[in-house]
Amino acid sequence: MMNQGKRRFRAARFIIFCLKPDIMKAAILKNLHEPLVIEDTQKPNPGPGEALVELKAASLNHRDVWIQKGLYPRITTPIIPGSDGAGIVTEVGDGVAKSWIGKEVIINPSQNWGDNPDFYSEDHKILGLPDNGTFAGYVKTEAKYLAEKPAHLSFEEAAALPMGGLTAWRSLITRARFRAGDRVLVTGAGGGVALFVIQFAISSGAEVWVTSGSDQKIQRAIEMGAKGGINYKNPTWFRDLLVKARGPKTGYFNVIIDSAGGPGFAKLIDIAAPGARICFYGGGTGNITDIVPAKVFFKQLNIYGSTMGTEQEFAEMVQFIGEKQIVPIIDKVFPLEEAEQALRYMDSGQQFGKIVLSI
Repeated sequence: MMNQGKRRFRAARFIIFCLKPDIMKAAILKNLHEPLVIEDTQKPNPGPGEALVELKAASLNHRDVWIQKGLYPRITTPIIPGSDGAGIVTEVGDGVAKSWIGKEVIINPSQNWGDNPDFYSEDHKILGLPDNGTFAGYVKTEAKYLAEKPAHLSFEEAAALPMGGLTAWRSLITRARFRAGDRVLVTGAGGGVALFVIQFAISSGAEVWVTSGSDQKIQRAIEMGAKGGINYKNPTWFRDLLVKARGPKTGYFNVIIDSAGGPGFAKLIDIAAPGARICFYGGGTGNITDIVPAKVFFKQLNIYGSTMGTEQEFAEMVQFIGEKQIVPIIDKVFPLEEAEQALRYMDSGQQFGKIVLSI
């Protein structure tokens, strides 16, 4: 009787062992406004045209915090958040070249953009909502959204790249039409996108200035190669910046990339050079107010909004990263098991660079 019980126990263990490869660990948002929960869940299977990526690292974006807070429409839970990831392709579905298997890759999170490069289609989506994202052991995606990981980057560095890098690239290169010789102002130095803009512009030979609410972050941007910066908490920051940069009364910066919006945006009009291009990709400080129309049209200013990017822009961005050997700035790495702590750290606004999960 005892031997029979042991045999059953061994058989049960064998079954569990056989099933385990189909299970992965993931950080799951079970309900809005609640902490992420680390649980074992079913590993996805790639369908036709898809690939399965064994993730080695993922990175956070403010989007993940906003999903948790329910700030997007039609959020269905439970869901695995995460838009950025890097790993190794382990399986491919029908119609996908087997040569992808074993390759180290990053994933383009901007999917179904459509045929119009100026605006995304109704089917556009970002990895991590409504589909499960990268805070997990594995993620599946259409193979056309894979790109080979730049060889000079670690998995953690590569995972920091996709969303922030793509947003920065479209804002600076496509929308603001950056040209060699432009003087660039980047607001909010310390955020992931802003740091990519700084790196892209400096690598292209631009003179870059920054703003931040932290003198320490300004100093770190200068150490990266920025010419200088100003603390926007000073009520006269915009005038002080012109004096510091020795700009004319009509303004000084050819390109301004902003993440804040809000009342301070009107001051960007004052410090922009005639014919300047101003592009913003966020509105963290609220609605834009108090713009004087005459200042815009007499200075012939161009104001653009931007978010995410096309498949071509993603490919161009990855190629540029490889050519210039740019390394994303990482603030802190958390293990996957501490995904909730990582979200709270991001929400605190302390970071300088990307926050990454090691998987």
